[in-house]
Amino acid sequence: MSRRPDPRPVPAGAGDQPAAARSAASRRSARSTAARVSRVAAVLPVAVVALLLAGCGGSAAPAPQTPADRPAVSRDVAPLEPALSVTDPRGTTVTVPAPPKRIVCLTGLCDDMVVELGLTPAGTSTPALLENPVLLGDRAAQVPTVKGSFGSEDVESIAALRPDLVIGLGGVHEPLRAAIERFAPLWLVQPTTWEESVGYLRNLGSLTGRTAEATAGEQRFRTSLADGVEQARATGQADRKVLLMYGSADTIGVDTTDTVNGNLLATLYDYPFVPRGADVETASTYSVEEILAQAPDVVFAFSLLFSSADRTLTDQLADNPVWQQVPAVQARQVHEMDPRLWGSGRGTRSLGAMVEQSLAVVPGR
Repeated sequence: MSRRPDPRPVPAGAGDQPAAARSAASRRSARSTAARVSRVAAVLPVAVVALLLAGCGGSAAPAPQTPADRPAVSRDVAPLEPALSVTDPRGTTVTVPAPPKRIVCLTGLCDDMVVELGLTPAGTSTPALLENPVLLGDRAAQVPTVKGSFGSEDVESIAALRPDLVIGLGGVHEPLRAAIERFAPLWLVQPTTWEESVGYLRNLGSLTGRTAEATAGEQRFRTSLADGVEQARATGQADRKVLLMYGSADTIGVDTTDTVNGNLLATLYDYPFVPRGADVETASTYSVEEILAQAPDVVFAFSLLFSSADRTLTDQLADNPVWQQVPAVQARQVHEMDPRLWGSGRGTRSLGAMVEQSLAVVPGR
């Protein structure tokens, strides 16, 4: 199950972010910190809450796998051939009349893939992601930004960039298909595992004819992840419970095991955060009490700051008495991460950076 971004307009550059985070951000200005803290103070005693949640069948996670039970990461990369038609990891057939050279990216995975292939996007809706040194760094300033908000990009702005291919996010950009396909093919991507992200890179490598670059990028990522898994198991890092969250104190979103980032972290560590039911709007929303019940040793967070007055998620939670009982908080193992890289990258470069950055802070034995 993937997160379905909120279709309502969001501030410029806020694209590819989870719905819970964006909708929470729009409500924060209407709620005072004092009101949030007073609600937290009224909860049941921490020990009672933890016991109740542990006994609740709807919130309990499956027994975690031991490091030895988790599958190894293959370092093998299959050969790749150029093609003008491919079937993507979700079974969608994508056909282009000629290898695309001007690709407009409406989702962060696209930016990541295009850069991995040694190309530069013809336009992007996530310029802040491109500015990360893992992607283009200072050279990102040369890439035009698509006008409009995420999911409601200005089609004329896209057309003016003369794309050969437009890549958007499944579940978000479908309403733009009819308008975009008047001048370029639209390909919607929607990975839920790191393997699917690799599959999309291979697809784009075939379509562009940059097969050597695609397989080289896949090899770098597979090597990084396989090495990371071996390190985590050897050092005891693999036994640590890890959480990746986002949003606000009112609505805490969690990258569950059915998201790319949650799937990646579950490959490296003990990651007990599974979807909470089948409702896409609530499956990735956890309360502070539910987080405490899982007792993570390390917390990674990314905060969506829409103005200088916005506070980070961890800052909003600082005075929450339940949050203060979380083992990661008590051990000072709560880390605010780059919201674009960790929130919308989804490609091999972004995921490789997540592997490296997480291993640098997750403690071993």
